[in-house]
Formats: sequence, C-alpha cells, structure tokens
Amino acid sequence: MSALPVYRWRLAPGGLATFRQLRAVGLRPGGQPVAAQLERPRKRRGPLVAYLYRIDLAKPVRPMTPARRAALAKANTARRICPQCRRDAGYRIPASLGMCTPCAFPEQPERT
Repeated sequence: MSALPVYRWRLAPGGLATFRQLRAVGLRPGGQPVAAQLERPRKRRGPLVAYLYRIDLAKPVRPMTPARRAALAKANTARRICPQCRRDAGYRIPASLGMCTPCAFPEQPERT
C-alpha cells in the first residue's frame, strides 16, 4: 500500500504538476519529494503512472551557462562516434547496437 495520495486521470487538485508541466513553465522539482501520484487506466495492462510535485515548492530552471553548453555539445558528439571504427556516424549510435550500422551489419559476401 502506497503512502502517496493517488488521483485518477484529470482529477488531480490544483497546485500539483508533473515534471513536464513544471518544465513547460520554466520550473523544476528542486529536490522536493513526490507529493502525489496520477494514474491513467489502460485496457489489458496496468495503469500509466505520473508523479506530481507541488508547484509552490518548485524552483526555477538553472540557466544554461557556456560551460554547460560546451559539456553538452561534447557529450552529444561522443554519442555519434562509433567505438568500433572510430568514425563520426552522423547520427546518435543506438544503444541496442553499440556501434554504427555499417559495423553492426557488414555486407555479406555473395554466394556463388
């Protein structure tokens, strides 16, 4: 049994918002605990769950500094480099493959 209040879809009281709703207005949870849980029923499966945070305790989103922007660019570049052939793939390497598509699926020699 959960200690959090659980609300059904579209029936949550005012003053609570999901992470995405907070982000849309330029806020973040800021370390506060989850205040409630929102459940959306689905057919044949368990309900979708979203966590709700108090808007009055939310803090503003931290501004993007030049150092953070550079670190983010470096991380995104690293995700494009194939660990197998060490080339820039031109796209983000899928985690399921772990390497670029040409390395993951080399051309098969033709049978004669």
